[in-house]
Amino acid sequence: MTTRINKFLAVLVVLTCLNSSCTDDFEEININPNLIEKISPGTLLNPIIYEVSSFNATRSNSFTFDLMQVALPFPSASGGVHRYDIGESAGNSTWNTYYRWLANIKEMQAAAVAAEDPNYEAIALTLNAWVYSLLTDAFGDVPMDEASRGDEKIFYPAFNTQQEVYTKILADLDRANALYNTAGGMVYGTDILYNNNVSNWQRFTNSLRLRLLLRVSNKAEMNAETRMAEIVNNPEANPVFTSNEQAAILKITGIPPLISPWGRAVDFRTGRAASAFFIDHLNALNDPRRPKFFGEATLTDGKTKVGYKGIPSGFDSNSAQFDFSPSSPNIALVTAPMIAVLMSYAEVEFIKAELAQKNLIAADAKSHYEKGVKAAIAQWGAEVPADYFENPAAAYDGSLDRIMLQKYLALYFTDYQQWFEYRRTGLPVLPKTEGMMNNQQVPVRFRYPANVQQMNGENYTKAVERMGGDDINIKVWWEK
Repeated sequence: MTTRINKFLAVLVVLTCLNSSCTDDFEEININPNLIEKISPGTLLNPIIYEVSSFNATRSNSFTFDLMQVALPFPSASGGVHRYDIGESAGNSTWNTYYRWLANIKEMQAAAVAAEDPNYEAIALTLNAWVYSLLTDAFGDVPMDEASRGDEKIFYPAFNTQQEVYTKILADLDRANALYNTAGGMVYGTDILYNNNVSNWQRFTNSLRLRLLLRVSNKAEMNAETRMAEIVNNPEANPVFTSNEQAAILKITGIPPLISPWGRAVDFRTGRAASAFFIDHLNALNDPRRPKFFGEATLTDGKTKVGYKGIPSGFDSNSAQFDFSPSSPNIALVTAPMIAVLMSYAEVEFIKAELAQKNLIAADAKSHYEKGVKAAIAQWGAEVPADYFENPAAAYDGSLDRIMLQKYLALYFTDYQQWFEYRRTGLPVLPKTEGMMNNQQVPVRFRYPANVQQMNGENYTKAVERMGGDDINIKVWWEK
């Protein structure tokens, strides 16, 4: 265990004990401030949730926003993710962070099994599926079966195919759903995501199942369409999110250890601009999220406001061409109290809208579309105007394009999901500029870290040969 984990736990246990009787647990955990000698199934739960969610929030800003034309560095003289200039080390932090916490999730699951606690085991299975899905969708084939087994002298883990990873994590989510005992509670501390609401944890499990099944729905061997219909058509056995209050959204209060991932919130805004693509769509919708996400642009005097205006992603590097100072991100988004989104209720409604639009479920696509839009707006504390859907740009028109545009807006600040969904559908259609590199193609994966190539060369080579190369344009298994 790292010192950082233990410091988090020490603060967390103190806060938890202020509201509950846990003297024995506190004494057990704090035998040594730098070493946890024995863990309960709940010991690692909150650090896992906080650390992975915090990391994902920062990556949304530093990578997904730029790649998916939400925001960009400005001025930006050359290169950059928004110009599809993706360095070889772009995925290093993703690989290292996810594997670090997957090791902790594995330990949490083992503790839950030893304690014969089905709820904590189900939660561990869910968190494992969540993180592995992010990892494999970012890289493709990854070590799984032999990962985190250094204690067994497995130092050079073989890579699993992405199909194998998805088969395993979807089976784990099925099992997790069956394990939950909503009457059994959670006895090892208070969790920071759901405050020990087991029913909401089960909804997260099944909502995640829908996300991942949709991701692989073009692979016939996964039987995803039938499995998604079974979930949607039997909500009693497979409950999913039905409100924002049930969504997997972490409330970061600002009270230690729940502090903003941004050490200096001003860094979120400084040298950053809204992308014209993203903000122009919000403008066309007259969307109430605009002031939640961005400040208004001004003339170059820095005083005269001119509404919400962005800079084209991949612009040709001459910042002097713009006669205004663009809208910049709202610092309130990263100032506690703030939220970190694991998975939203809006995403579930857009999944249902897509399934209905494709006639895979007997439901009204328009109704689910509108529920998704309303939930996405309310999630950020904005109010939906009564005439919102009277706007032709907002009204449901029966197309997948319309659903995916609003889903793209709804996935704002949700790890890499905008990128993953774009790769699945090609939507929304992103504009191209002459300043973009990589033949103006949106990259579809990270390269494996250099230390993986060097330290686990044999297995790396096998994986790369199987995938067709280690390149940012090599599509992963589920992509068309």
